[in-house]
Amino acid sequence: MNKRPVLWLLGIGTPALLLAAWWLASAGSTDTFFPPLADIVDRFRALWLFDHFGSDVLVSLRNLVLGYAIAALAAVAVGFVTALAAPVRWAVDPLIHFLRGIPPVALVPIFISLMGFGPEMRVASIALAAFFPTFIATVDGLRAVDRGLLDVAQVYRLSRRDRVVAVLLPAASPQIFSGLQVSLQTAFVVMIASEMLGPSRGIGAMTLLAQQSFMISDMWSGILLLGVIGFAANFLFDLVRRKVLAWYIGSRRLARAS
Repeated sequence: MNKRPVLWLLGIGTPALLLAAWWLASAGSTDTFFPPLADIVDRFRALWLFDHFGSDVLVSLRNLVLGYAIAALAAVAVGFVTALAAPVRWAVDPLIHFLRGIPPVALVPIFISLMGFGPEMRVASIALAAFFPTFIATVDGLRAVDRGLLDVAQVYRLSRRDRVVAVLLPAASPQIFSGLQVSLQTAFVVMIASEMLGPSRGIGAMTLLAQQSFMISDMWSGILLLGVIGFAANFLFDLVRRKVLAWYIGSRRLARAS
């Protein structure tokens, strides 16, 4: 029996049931802090699909994409250099383990003091916070590559470039993608935190302003939008991961079936 349709139905049906329960439970609510979901949806449509889409939603998405892309490229590149060059690894390991122990959100005030409140600060904060999960996953993935694969590459006299592209990168890619997924979640959190400090544009800034101004339906609509974006980002990431790692996922299924 193919379980995939059932799993898809559960994945779609559970959020739909929760939204329906929220809609029914909040209908007719007079509580200031828990308005009806119908009012929140109306404000969601007015704010995020029209009034603030260009000025805030696109700004947040731009910062998230730029910061995450910079972090991913830099982390994989530096991770390869660190894993393949022992002197570099010994030199940077203490610094990396020191910085990774700092909560990502705590880095935002440092960037504010150095760069002000501009978009460059927000992109830099996202990039640095999202760097470490992918970097550590890349180094660990490369160091865990089966020695037999490296021996085969040496027997066939593959060049260093071919060994990296054809042997090391595919072998370490499952762990690298695990790091990339954690980095995406970290980037999303820091994007929101960076927008809530100082004068700013973005979803986080508008949601905080709504809370401070007691525009509760607007605040809830901002929280709802952040949830939708987070869900969509992870869904798209999973599609890309399954496409790129189709060979790995297929081999795991065969191993479980045998």
